Amino acid sequence: MSHSYCKIWLHLIFSTKCREPLIHASIEQKIYEHMRQQLLDMQCTVRIINGMPDHVHILFLQNPKLAITDVVKQVKGNTSHWINQENLIPEKFGWQTGYGIFSVSESQLDRVYHYIRNQKEHHRAKPFADEYDEFVLAHGLTINKEQDDE
Repeated sequence: MSHSYCKIWLHLIFSTKCREPLIHASIEQKIYEHMRQQLLDMQCTVRIINGMPDHVHILFLQNPKLAITDVVKQVKGNTSHWINQENLIPEKFGWQTGYGIFSVSESQLDRVYHYIRNQKEHHRAKPFADEYDEFVLAHGLTINKEQDDE
């Protein structure tokens, strides 16, 4: 094989520190656009960013030249710094330490896209903690409740 091909779609989920509802409707699009720009600067194509006051979902195409941990660190670190620098909320803003990141097959892209797009509607029936635990378990991982409050 003379050419290399790589196409890895990822669904990234992370929450605000202590899952506090800090991302108000008046600022969420600014925050999402800042995140989008961070990803684009790392040459990661973004399909959608959406969330709730206490968490964010991002569907993006991973740049194979970068480590996933570096991409997540950049998005979370830069965004929290920017939110505080711009005084977008009165409290000191921070993200929870952990995150979930899951691969998405090409055949499931539309399903995941619509799921992320409809977050507000989806969370009328299911709290974020339950949703996140379901994602972790569905991917064969073990839930570590000791780290939930970081």
